[in-house]
Amino acid sequence: MQYRNTIFFAAMTVAAALLSAASAATVASAMTPLNIRSGPGPQYGVIAAIPVRGQATIVGCIQGSLWCQVSYNGTQGWVYSQYLIATLSGRSLAVAETVGTMPAVTYQVPVETVGTAVPVPAITGTLIAPPAAPPLALAPPPAVSSYVVSHPVAPVYLNGEVVEGVGLPEDVALAPVPGYDYHAYVNSQPVLVEPQTRRIEYIYR
Repeated sequence: MQYRNTIFFAAMTVAAALLSAASAATVASAMTPLNIRSGPGPQYGVIAAIPVRGQATIVGCIQGSLWCQVSYNGTQGWVYSQYLIATLSGRSLAVAETVGTMPAVTYQVPVETVGTAVPVPAITGTLIAPPAAPPLALAPPPAVSSYVVSHPVAPVYLNGEVVEGVGLPEDVALAPVPGYDYHAYVNSQPVLVEPQTRRIEYIYR
């Protein structure tokens, strides 16, 4: 009987440890400055941002999606998990690789109570993943910033998140900036684009 009780106690201890590990909050670090959006998609507005190496707590992820709900400095919103790193079972992994192991969450579209619902922008393509090497830091002159802000272009919405180094598909039109590179308006943010590689080199936040 004592042997059986010992086995039962050991099993309960292991089960409690596993439950504790599963319920423990997962903390993830941003690989790059990363937008927090009001909903799980590029068409939702930016409500805050996580700085590079900033840490956020993952609330959960939408199963079958790369969008996860996080809490950062009192703000709760949605981020694209491809740019988050978490330490799980002693290994540093991109959260995008472990979405299936995160708590499952869902998103409920807020009910419009006043006026007419605003149509959701159409997603027309996908951002191209950045190269392994991080992009060079860029500090555009104030005149470039003024031009980009005062000469808006038609917005485009692409799957993924706007971060420095990602590429734009060939069918995204670029607008010239006199004496500088080109610009576009991607996922509700003005960006500067290197025309040869079509990679985003600066984001106006």
